[in-house]
Order: sequence, then structure tokens, then C-alpha cells
Amino acid sequence: MYRVFESLDALVTVVEEARGLPMTASCAVPRGDMLDLLDDVREAIPGELDDAQDVLDRRDEIVGEAEREAEETRSAATTEAEELLADARAEAERLVADAREEAERTLAESRHEAETMISEGRREFEELTARARHEADRLADAGRAAHDRYVADGQAEQDRLVSHTEVVRVAHAESARIVDTAEGEADRLRRECDGYVDAKLAEFEDTLTKALRTVNRGRSQLWKGGSPNGTPAPAMQGRTGTGMDLID
Repeated sequence: MYRVFESLDALVTVVEEARGLPMTASCAVPRGDMLDLLDDVREAIPGELDDAQDVLDRRDEIVGEAEREAEETRSAATTEAEELLADARAEAERLVADAREEAERTLAESRHEAETMISEGRREFEELTARARHEADRLADAGRAAHDRYVADGQAEQDRLVSHTEVVRVAHAESARIVDTAEGEADRLRRECDGYVDAKLAEFEDTLTKALRTVNRGRSQLWKGGSPNGTPAPAMQGRTGTGMDLID
């Protein structure tokens, strides 16, 4: 085809460069050169036409092959896409399962730790309460014993001095003072015991608060991931398995 184009370009060049005839639009061209160029065109055109006809004859075959290749490529791409999608879904399900397992493990550890702290706090509370009660009973017994002793001493002194009116009055006053002093001391000891028990109960309350916060954090980590299908996570319940209210 390039030979045909070259011959035609040469013909155009010869005509453009030909000497014009006076008073006319015609020109004089070399006959031999023109005939040679036309022969070249005549010889080149059949081969090019044959090639073009071959292409036209094989058009349906070429188009069919192209369509088959396109269909094969599309099928292969679809299969590969489905495989990639299946792999991605499997990986996503595995990641969700791993996250759920980790969240459940964390929640179980938090619950166990909270239950352990609550159990230890309850045991310490019972021990402190028992000691406080024992100390209060001991102090009360000591106060009563002192009171009884003071009363007995006063009664003995009163009996010894029963014949002396002024002495008896003084003895009664002293006995009353001693009794008041003993009761005041018993009240003071009781208040100190109550303060000691209240401080220990405050420490126990702080321990329980920290444990409940730990449980809340574990539950929050469990539900933050949401449901596997993308729907919002269900509302968290307000109580744990131990029966105690959580602090939201």
C-alpha cells in the first residue's frame, strides 16, 4: 500500500512541476515518467486489493475470534473476581471470629477479676466487721466491768462511811462522777470503733467501684465492634452476672 501512495505522490509532484501552456490551464508533462508511475500504481493496486479482500473475507472470523477472546477474558476475570471475593469474605469472617473470641476472652478475664476482687473485698469486710464488733464488745465489757468496779468501790466506801452524812454525799457524788467518766470513756471508744469501721467500709467501696469500672471497660470493648453483618450492636444490659448494678 505504501508503494501505491508513493507513486500517487510522485504523479502529483510531476503535475505540479509541469510546464504550463500559454493562455490555457493545461500543462505539458513527460509522458514516459507518467506512464511509469501509472504502471507502478497498476501493479501495486491488485496486491493491496487482494490483501484488503482477504481482510474483509476474514472479517467475521476475526470478529468471532475477538469476541471469543473477549468472552474468555471476561469469564476468566469473573472467575478471578469471584475467587478474590470469596477469599476476602473468608478473611473477613476469620477476622471477625478472632475479634469476637478476643473480646469474649477479655470479658471473661474482666468478670473473673471483678468477682475475685468482690470476693476478697467481702471477705475483708467481714473480717473487719468481726474485728470491729469484737473490739466494741471488748470495750463495752471493759466499760461495764469498770463501771461495776467503780460502783462496787463506791458502794463499799458508802457502806463504810454510812454513818457520816457529808462523807456519804461526797461518796455518792464521786461514785456518780466515776460512773459518768466510765460511760464517757465507753462512748469515746465506741465512736473511735465506728470511725475505724467506716474508714474500712470506704476503702471497700472504692475497691468495688474500680472492679465495676473494669467490667464496664471489658463490656465496651466487646460491643464496640458491632454485629458481623454491619447492623448496630444491641443495647448493653445494665447488670452483670453477679447481680450488682454497673456504672454506665
